[in-house]
Amino acid sequence: MHFTTLVSAAAFTSTALAGYVLEDDYMSKDFYSEFSFFTGPDPTNGFVNYVDQSKGKSMGLFQSGKASWGVDTKSKDPGGRASIRLESKKTYNKGLIVIDVAHMPFGCGTWPAFWTFGPNWPNSGEIDIIEGVHDQESNAIALHTSSGCKIGNTLSAFTGTVKTPDCDVKAANQDENAGCGVDMKDKGSYGKGLNDNGGGVYATEWTSDHIQVFFFPRGKVPSDVLGDAPNPSSWGKPAVKFEKSGCDIDKFFKNQKIIFDTTFCGDWAGNTWSTSSCKSKAATCNAFVQNNPEAFKNAFWDVKALKVYTNDGSAASKPSSSAGSSKSSAAPSKSKSSAAESKTSSSAAASKSASSASPGVSESSSSDDAPRTTTTTRPKPSTTIKTSSKSNIPHPNTPIGPGASLVSTQAGSQSTEVPEIEGDDGANIVYKTVQKTYYVTAGRPRPTNVKRHANAHHVRAAHDGHLV
Repeated sequence: MHFTTLVSAAAFTSTALAGYVLEDDYMSKDFYSEFSFFTGPDPTNGFVNYVDQSKGKSMGLFQSGKASWGVDTKSKDPGGRASIRLESKKTYNKGLIVIDVAHMPFGCGTWPAFWTFGPNWPNSGEIDIIEGVHDQESNAIALHTSSGCKIGNTLSAFTGTVKTPDCDVKAANQDENAGCGVDMKDKGSYGKGLNDNGGGVYATEWTSDHIQVFFFPRGKVPSDVLGDAPNPSSWGKPAVKFEKSGCDIDKFFKNQKIIFDTTFCGDWAGNTWSTSSCKSKAATCNAFVQNNPEAFKNAFWDVKALKVYTNDGSAASKPSSSAGSSKSSAAPSKSKSSAAESKTSSSAAASKSASSASPGVSESSSSDDAPRTTTTTRPKPSTTIKTSSKSNIPHPNTPIGPGASLVSTQAGSQSTEVPEIEGDDGANIVYKTVQKTYYVTAGRPRPTNVKRHANAHHVRAAHDGHLV
């Protein structure tokens, strides 16, 4: 076992297991600089004219320095209402995407969405996180894929109601491009209800095991959701959970871009106009959108936070005392990949390594049959330590525990106290500290047998009918 942080045994009274760590904070710089302004024809056939950054700014659709933008509320353009569609320049693979929305577009003829999608749609998947039309009261969440992906078997694992079970955009017995859709039950999760409550937070976790979406209304947001170490395992049931029992997530979802858009009418809002509560306002959706610019004053986004977290599965220690200690840390490394279709460069999630070039260390357990030990007395296990609630630390992702104290690095034998997981009762993680003996020799470090998750992380970008 090899350590990059050398501290005294007393320093490990405060430890933490690594879980999700921040990869990208879109509010830390100019928000719009991290996105491309899409200006092509609307893939969902909406009555919309997507404008570029320069025109959007000159029209007053947004202001630099604030993540708040809307649509044209003045003209009656027969070619479609001017709007903005943002696509992240970076793409993601797995992770945790968290957005704090203070206000979202809503109203007759309006079709807003916050979503992700990958290249060669639908083969790289699409995740619709926030989406709806007209005066819809609760949010609709969906996945869109090619053939072979469905909602998992455990429907009791989430609170939403399944509308369509097959994620295939051409699935039999479903409308084309319906995907696997789930309707939320919370009427404050979308549109006017969301806005009247001051907004809320959506958190989308994408792993090899599942894609799940949580929603927290304003006033009920867990303290760690937008913090340094969010822990989804402590948040209760999600609104929806798509599990690998029904879908090979690694196969169907990759290289996702984050998308915001506000379109009008089109394949969903337009096709449902005659059956909606809006039908009395105009003969058609397009006619209403064109001739009533003032009706779209509420068709704006106001985003308070947008963060993407990654989880490399490594362990990290936070010494409470640094007396006589030497501390070294490995900086996150980013790898770039590009998708020809989106012409954007993506950085893989930051991954931390817990090994460094120093003398090799071989491990011997301090038990009755320890093979090689130079200690004169038998090591004794320390007192069991119980951590605080799980909500304060990420759930363990590796078998090495929260850390260890290495007495020295000189050649020969040394003793070390290694915290190990003893139990997990669902609310707390219990550790015991076991003393072990290590043998240090000159030369290259011996590789550890610890499995680390080096996945680049997160995001999503897609939307019903967004054929890109």
